[in-house]
Amino acid sequence: MMPTNKVVTNPIDASELSFDDFKKIIIADYKIAFESRQASLLGRKEVLTGKAKFGIFGDGKEVPQIAMAKAFKKGDWRAGYYRDQTFAFASGISTIKEFFAQLYANPDVEKDPASAGRQMNCHFATRSINPDGSWNDLTGIKNSSSDISTTGGHMARLVGLAYASKLYRQNPELNYLKNFSVNGNEVAFGTIGNASTSEGIFFEAFNAAGVLQIPMAISVWDDAYGISVPAKYQTTKENISEILKGFQRDEHHAGYEIFRVRGWDYPALCEAYEKAIQICRDEHVPVLIHVTEVTQPQGHSTSGSHERYKTKERLDWEREYDCLVQMRKWMLESAITTEQELQALETEAKKYVRDCQREAWNDFLSGVRAEHKAMVLMIHNLAKGHAQLVKVGAQLASMPDATRKDIVSAARKALRLTAGKDSDERQTLLDWYEAQAPHNHDLYNSKLFTDGNERPALIPEVAATYDATPKVIDGREILNACFDANFERDPRLVAFGEDLGNIGDVNQGFAGLQAKFGELRVTDTGIREMTIMGQGIGLAMRGLRPIAEIQYLDYLLFALNVLSDDLASLSYRTKGGQKAPVIIRTRGHRLEGIWHSGSPIQMMLGSLRGLHLCVPRNMVQAAGLYNTLFRADEPAIVIECLNGYRLKEQLPENVGEFTIPLGKAEILKEGTDLTIVSYGSTLRIVQEAAEELAAMDILVEIVDPQTLLPFDIDHLCAASLRKTNKLLVVDEDVPGGASAYILQKVLEEQGGYYHLDGQPRTLTAKAHRPPYGSDGDYFSKPSVDDVVEIVYEMMHEANPGRFPKIY
Repeated sequence: MMPTNKVVTNPIDASELSFDDFKKIIIADYKIAFESRQASLLGRKEVLTGKAKFGIFGDGKEVPQIAMAKAFKKGDWRAGYYRDQTFAFASGISTIKEFFAQLYANPDVEKDPASAGRQMNCHFATRSINPDGSWNDLTGIKNSSSDISTTGGHMARLVGLAYASKLYRQNPELNYLKNFSVNGNEVAFGTIGNASTSEGIFFEAFNAAGVLQIPMAISVWDDAYGISVPAKYQTTKENISEILKGFQRDEHHAGYEIFRVRGWDYPALCEAYEKAIQICRDEHVPVLIHVTEVTQPQGHSTSGSHERYKTKERLDWEREYDCLVQMRKWMLESAITTEQELQALETEAKKYVRDCQREAWNDFLSGVRAEHKAMVLMIHNLAKGHAQLVKVGAQLASMPDATRKDIVSAARKALRLTAGKDSDERQTLLDWYEAQAPHNHDLYNSKLFTDGNERPALIPEVAATYDATPKVIDGREILNACFDANFERDPRLVAFGEDLGNIGDVNQGFAGLQAKFGELRVTDTGIREMTIMGQGIGLAMRGLRPIAEIQYLDYLLFALNVLSDDLASLSYRTKGGQKAPVIIRTRGHRLEGIWHSGSPIQMMLGSLRGLHLCVPRNMVQAAGLYNTLFRADEPAIVIECLNGYRLKEQLPENVGEFTIPLGKAEILKEGTDLTIVSYGSTLRIVQEAAEELAAMDILVEIVDPQTLLPFDIDHLCAASLRKTNKLLVVDEDVPGGASAYILQKVLEEQGGYYHLDGQPRTLTAKAHRPPYGSDGDYFSKPSVDDVVEIVYEMMHEANPGRFPKIY
């Protein structure tokens, strides 16, 4: 084994290269690094002159990223943060022109293939999928998973990207997936700033990779600060590799290989990365490369100056030990090149970067210049002496670099000023404006989901079928049979979570399946919700079909950052360039106690747009939704009812085949007096209450939306309201939570407001979590008594003579 925490100082081994070849490699590396620095300097100027909104750059990290890029091969993956521009240029995952296109937020996906202008600069991504949602050959390209701005948030996903290589190497059933892996030889490269290693997600991911023994290579760029906060406030001993020594593997224990190398030492950096990545790739051992003595010449970002918080001595040291200064010095001292040659190279590089910037800016404007000119003319033709319109047109004409926002805003103002004044000129402007709507939607609002050829809406609906005398079993057994059939059908399916493997989850939905399908496919994990989610995201991005389990819905809080920042926005922030069809399985609703009874649905509705949210009322419905999701290619959360696992249900004979469409509501009971919309466990409460209400001559209609994202796409709720004219929403979220979302959907989106003859009502849980015990449940969440009495009260309001007050 290699010694713990090794410091690499050996020079490049050039014994097999001629001097000319060696020289060409070194000069090419320096050229890329120098161009990257110029891009940073020029990018900052573009922000400060107002051409771009915000800038954050990778200056000071050029040389270590050049070394890292040398070890990055086709098929490998990157999960980094917004300091990796030199690596992006050196590896070919981005170009300097694309870098500036992203800085200007160009919405053309051809100009900014990483995000189509939806992310700020230095947020890189390669395009894993085609416009129809089909996969590219990921072994033939160098892959970058889409960056997020949370400086440690990508670490969870990194675990999954590396774990995929382990599964591809160790599970021969996956050998047919030739476009995703070559025998699991792919390394997942992760980068993070030293300050962000203080975050819990870093330690959770770091530990998970050590446990899993996966090919994950973490580079820490250590510039001794986190914005203005120095390392002494960030890290014990001010040294992340020092405090992680306990993870170093030895002859008795698996673990990490840990390297420490200075960020300005080009030969040592090349040596370190070559050694580290070879171990990682060949042996599937995670590695940490702690790159110290890194500088940040322009400070954190364009929003501030590092001169405010760094001492003169520190700034002097950073100027001397700037990695480009040191590499240049080493090249001259080693007689690799001359001052004259370097000056010529640098002059040419500056011109090249400036040319790229100009081209990117002209590309950004070219798409709107014709529209700008046409709009000025349309407003001029419409004005006809109208003083305010003349002013609007003149103001727009005075903008040489008008953006799409400026043009559309001027058009809208002109239409407002001429409301009610029909003319051919106004109609021309109105036609133009209405034609822009779908175009602008595509540019700025599209691809919340992949919407490809395997989207859930295209999965054929297959009805559940039953024997003449169907078998009646526990709900948990229904799920178990569903999972068993699907794992038999699709070797890409894997499942993992706390207590999922050996005991088959706490409610036995996976009972016996680890013994049948093996530990690689049905796997226990430690208590680490963030990296369970990241494990799922990374596997799904590499072509597998993971089921990532969160034991209880309340625990989703511990992973919400990963789901919201990363998974939910993945398709949108890449404009359909990447997808991760992971299924999050959890359980919640009707149980007792503060920590195991959660229904924080509004929390999910507000933070997880970009995921489907399934709320089945029983396990047969859950199985049908799972069957749909396993055949589709979009991410989803399925919340099983905690109190439903031991309730008896009929087993469909096609338990692994029947499908339930997402967004298709179902009427569980027809009625004429009042519509009740509910979901999950409260539906049983509502159904029981309906029996007592029927005895009171009140016939309620019960609608189960089955999924909240999407919600009732056929507008079954509004159709019900046309009959009943009264609406009650029942759920277990807090007041004004998911019930408010349902009201907005039914009353506003579906137009249900027009069918009401009374105030719509909601019945929810109290504002606090329920205490432990049956009494606590009764007084905290909707009960049968609550449902009966609120319905009766609504009927009393409509007809007090027929329904006198109870209290």
